[in-house]
Amino acid sequence: MPDLLLAWIAVIGGLTVLVWSADRFVAGSAAAASNLGISKLIIGLTIVSFGTSAPEILVAINAALNDIGDMAIGNAVGSNLANIGLVLGITALVAPLPTQRHLITNEMVFLLAVTAFAGFVLWDLHIAVWEASVMLLSIIPIIFIMSKRQQSDMSATEKEEEEEEIPDLSNKAAALWFIVGLTLLIASSKTLVWGAEQIALDFGVSPLVIGLTLLAVGTSLPELAASIMSALKGHHDIAIGNIIGSNLFNILAVMSTPALISNIEISPALLSRDYLSMALITLLLAAAIAWSQRRSSTKKRIGRSLGAVFLALYGAYYYWLFAAGAL
Repeated sequence: MPDLLLAWIAVIGGLTVLVWSADRFVAGSAAAASNLGISKLIIGLTIVSFGTSAPEILVAINAALNDIGDMAIGNAVGSNLANIGLVLGITALVAPLPTQRHLITNEMVFLLAVTAFAGFVLWDLHIAVWEASVMLLSIIPIIFIMSKRQQSDMSATEKEEEEEEIPDLSNKAAALWFIVGLTLLIASSKTLVWGAEQIALDFGVSPLVIGLTLLAVGTSLPELAASIMSALKGHHDIAIGNIIGSNLFNILAVMSTPALISNIEISPALLSRDYLSMALITLLLAAAIAWSQRRSSTKKRIGRSLGAVFLALYGAYYYWLFAAGAL
């Protein structure tokens, strides 16, 4: 079998198993925590949110182990771009997304601060071990503070939707899915990274671009599918919150983990083009939420017109990426 065909099979098969195993891993983890008596709302705000970034984290670890750090960092930045431009954009086109005040006073405050810190870290085109450690360790206090504030600020509908995500499994079933999910996550991420690296080599494309495009979109597919299904069912109060939470984890965990494994040197284009695009679309999301909160109660939402804007900006980023001959 030709190497390129095998590489594509590895990417498609790896992505498929990665998405499925991440869902099983989160289900097992969340059910186990629920069985231990942890509040379902807390689980929804922490374990479930963290689980949406599990594919990116495993891909980043394997990319770093294979000395392709650009692919790992590109996956983190590209996933954040895809979450806002692609996932939120398409979901808002399907159904307008309600916004809550706590999104701008709580979650977006942390995301903007973390995005700014990521710019500081990437400024010298190198992620030092101490910088990666600060990013990774800051997850705990951020989750604690954000969850405490969310519990008091969330609407009754949002709380119900968070709790609905927690599966009801026995201890044995929860443990089984946790182990199976984690094992397949590790195996599929290794397969995916190998296939992506081979495709990059065959087409003469840099691992950074593969991370920004193929891997970023692939690992964002679960969020896209879940968000669209929720919107179609009318359960979309927490869609924006989930995207913000996922982007937080992508920066703090996915971007930092590779630097703890190997020496990561950053491509200048990642800072001047990709990080800049991520920061600008994040600022636009914050502005859109803040503006919606100034409107009447029935119009506090991100509507289809803004969804189209986010999707168009994501398309413009791809044009910029390839029109510049990014390799």
